[in-house]
Amino acid sequence: MQYRNFGSLDFKVSALGFGAMRLPTREVETAGDKPQNKIDEAEAIRMMRYAIDKGVNYIDTAYVYHDGFSEIVTGKALKDGYREKVKLATKSPTWLIKKPEDFDRLLDEQLEKLQTDHIDFYLLHSLSRNSWNNVILKFDIIKRAEAAKKAGKIKYLGFSFHDEGSAFIEIIDGYDKWDFCQIQYNYLDIENQAGQKGLKYAAEKGIAVVIMEPLLGGKLANPPKDIKAILDENGKNQSGADWALQWLWNQPEVSVVLSGMSTMQQVEENIVSAGKSGVGTLDKTDLGIVCRVIDRYAQRAAIPCTACAYCMPCPNNVNIPKNFALYNESVIHEDLKGARFSYSNFFNKENHASECVQCRVCEENCPQKIPISEWMPRVHATLG
Repeated sequence: MQYRNFGSLDFKVSALGFGAMRLPTREVETAGDKPQNKIDEAEAIRMMRYAIDKGVNYIDTAYVYHDGFSEIVTGKALKDGYREKVKLATKSPTWLIKKPEDFDRLLDEQLEKLQTDHIDFYLLHSLSRNSWNNVILKFDIIKRAEAAKKAGKIKYLGFSFHDEGSAFIEIIDGYDKWDFCQIQYNYLDIENQAGQKGLKYAAEKGIAVVIMEPLLGGKLANPPKDIKAILDENGKNQSGADWALQWLWNQPEVSVVLSGMSTMQQVEENIVSAGKSGVGTLDKTDLGIVCRVIDRYAQRAAIPCTACAYCMPCPNNVNIPKNFALYNESVIHEDLKGARFSYSNFFNKENHASECVQCRVCEENCPQKIPISEWMPRVHATLG
């Protein structure tokens, strides 16, 4: 295992972190609306302990993962002396905080579920500009978190992030004692969300940066044939996952890369990959291949939308760039099922393509001259 600096903290973190969001599951009988523990506990514990035995020292979970059972299983996996071998990270579900006291109540519940007296790295989960202003600042949650640090319940404070880049900078600058942050980042998300700019901005301040979604939900692990052909040109027979991970580890600003692993094979392969990782391990030829892969993915897009948002706001509240992004995702990654799931579950219905009334106001402002009103019915027919 290779180890890296964790921001300005006196801690060497394993290049690979174990993310407990996609633990192995099994079929169980449902009991009404009550959440059921579908995690294959024996296998999940075996996988986590194997990773720790191989040098992984950063375990990441969250209150909501696996309907609340991820923390419970993680706590079980860290018994028998394993808790002392790792730094444990979990997250405060900020959307469940309706009053200041909720922060403390949820933290105490998490400590109990994890069977520990402290959490090493505690994150404010999935911050955006909205949750920063209307939860964290409104209820003075930072003050609550600092009190929890003083009480020894948490050691270090950070946040995970999902919003546009300017919101990331605003949150980073909104508190001068952040210890770490967690961002979605991979070679297709260089300019999305916090992006490479946010990565470097945080690192320059000495803030450790934890990477999530390094494989873009697994999509980069199974690239289309034309993408795989480009990756194979270096003759090293690297997997899509290894390429994506090595690209991240090649950057000095990256502290640790989380992988949500579902099988022991994934654990074993990622540990081997982490073992050969390091800053500067990719040469100019390798980096050129990744650049070509990025360009090829862009060429696969069906709709030439650049997300400039000149078409917005839509008078009927259609989120035009988001609809196009999801449609393109289904084509680029040959993953219609995943795009449909996101369209249905993570996208407000009032912003769906189905709400388009073909007024064509947006088309007058589109620099790409996309026939938006013609595309919207097609987008909804495909994703809806």
